[in-house]
Amino acid sequence: MDPTPGALPRLKQPGPEAAERIECAVGAARHLDFTLAPGLTLNAAIAGPLLEAGFSAAQVELSGGAFGPFTYVMPAGAQDAEHAAWYSAPFTPQGTTRLEAGNLTFGRKDGAPFIHCHAFWTEPDGARRGGHVMPHEAVVAAPIAARAFGTADVALTADFDAETNFTLFTPHQAKAAAPGRRIAFARVRPNTDICGALEDVCRRHGFAAGRVRGSVGSLIGARFSDRGPVADYATEVFARHGVVVPDGAGLAARLDIALVGMSGVLAEGRLLSGANPVCITFEVAIEEAAPGEV
Repeated sequence: MDPTPGALPRLKQPGPEAAERIECAVGAARHLDFTLAPGLTLNAAIAGPLLEAGFSAAQVELSGGAFGPFTYVMPAGAQDAEHAAWYSAPFTPQGTTRLEAGNLTFGRKDGAPFIHCHAFWTEPDGARRGGHVMPHEAVVAAPIAARAFGTADVALTADFDAETNFTLFTPHQAKAAAPGRRIAFARVRPNTDICGALEDVCRRHGFAAGRVRGSVGSLIGARFSDRGPVADYATEVFARHGVVVPDGAGLAARLDIALVGMSGVLAEGRLLSGANPVCITFEVAIEEAAPGEV
C-alpha cells in the first residue's frame, strides 16, 4: 500500500493499469422475488429461477434461511507477487449455518451460470462471521429469500483481467435497453473511490438519481462516517443500502456496507465519500430513480 502520510491507501496491482477505471452497461430494469430451494447448491438455486425468467445479468439480495454443508473463504494477504491480495484456506463449519444477509452477482463463467457471493451468517458454534461463499460447495438447508435486480440487455461475464491477474465479472452491452426504467451494471477497478464511481455511473447514463442494488466487492480497508476505520487492506464487502441523490449542481452517493477483513473483523456503517478506494473489484448495479423516490 501507499505509505504516504495523509494519502488515501493505494494497492499496487501486478499488471498494467487499464485506462478505463469504470466499465458499465445499461439495460431495462427487471425485478424478481423468489426462494432458494433446499437441497440445491447456492449456484444452482440462483441460476435456475433467473435463467427461467430470462435474466442475463443480476445483482441479488439474500436474507434468512440456512446452509449445510457450507464452505467459505475470507480475504487474505497475497501469497506471491502475482496478486495484490488473495483468499484464506476454505472453512467448512460442521452443522447448519444460519444466513443473516448477503449479496451476489449473477452472470456467466466459461459459458455456464456462475455467481459471486459475500454474506454474513451465524455458524453452529454461535459465532457471527462473514466472507466469500463458495457457490458450488454451499448447499441450501432452509429456504432463503432472494430479490434479484437485473436485465436481459447486459451480459455479465467472468473475464480475465491483466491488471489484477484475476478473472472478474465485467458487464457488456448485449442489446439496446428497451424504453422505461433502466439499471446500470458496472465494474469498478482498483484504487477508484467507490462513492465517486457510483456518481460517475449515474452521470454517464443520465440518471437523475439511483438506488444501489445487491452490489459486492472489496475495499482497501474502510473509512466510515459513523464508526471507526478498518485498517485491513483486503476486505470482502456487500452493500446494505445505497443511493445516489441530487446535491446542488451534482450528485452525491451514500453507501452503507457490511464487510469482513483479513483479521476476521466484521464492520458495518456508512462510507465516507472520497475516502474508500476499491481493492480488487466492485460489482455494482444502480437502478434509475426519480429524485423524489430516494
